[in-house]
Amino acid sequence: MSTQQTPVIDTHAHVFHRGLSFVPSRRFTPDYDAPLDAYLGQLDAHGVARGVLVAVSILGNDNSYLLDCLRSQPERLRGVVAINPETDLGYFDEFESAGVVGVRVNLTGNLPVPDLAAGAWAEAVAECVKRGWHIEINDRAARLHESVSPLVNAGVNVVVDHFGMPDRNHGIADAGFSNLLGYAGSRKVWVKLSGAYRTSFDIARAAAPKLLDAFGAGRLLWASDWPFTQYESTQTYGAQRAAINEWLPDAQQRQTVLSDTPRSLFKF
Repeated sequence: MSTQQTPVIDTHAHVFHRGLSFVPSRRFTPDYDAPLDAYLGQLDAHGVARGVLVAVSILGNDNSYLLDCLRSQPERLRGVVAINPETDLGYFDEFESAGVVGVRVNLTGNLPVPDLAAGAWAEAVAECVKRGWHIEINDRAARLHESVSPLVNAGVNVVVDHFGMPDRNHGIADAGFSNLLGYAGSRKVWVKLSGAYRTSFDIARAAAPKLLDAFGAGRLLWASDWPFTQYESTQTYGAQRAAINEWLPDAQQRQTVLSDTPRSLFKF
């Protein structure tokens, strides 16, 4: 099957607008809207068939807009929610019926790593295992082992954001990035080739072949990270879409990453 015949899937984007209630603890306040119709316009303009909407930190655990968007495009979209495990397990049926396939644990800003092997988080992880969902981890490479190890031990699928976020100064020499490569043997970890600008495109170019060699194309994903929060003025959707051709020059491997792998993992 050629790449032209398979649907490209964008596995990480955010939608929001300024009419929503942003959490007081937010790290940034957008001065623009990123509504669903704008995102769908980006997909259409760049030949991307489907997308995954990921909970954005400025909304905390309020998934209401994300769920509304999923319900409006059930064939085209899937979702990854943010939760409070103490209160939100009762909503999992509602989440799933709307098209949710995973839970995001966003630790950007050196937020404390929760104990994912105990208490309410352990219950949430077990529920994800039962439903065939994944847990998405967004954190710096140096700390990934604190969250990924207990999740792998629990048998849940794990998705690591943005090349694993190696340190800007150390790049692929970051010991945390080396540790990430070591999880490939578990066959429970996937890595997103996305958000290269959050470290650097030079680091991404060096990291991509290392990730491909360790994980194989079947455990890698591509994403736009639209609307490039806090980097809006320097990034475009087209640039993110084109970068995968450089990172993965082999057409068959690109097909796997752009279509085959996400279609299975995100239940399209």
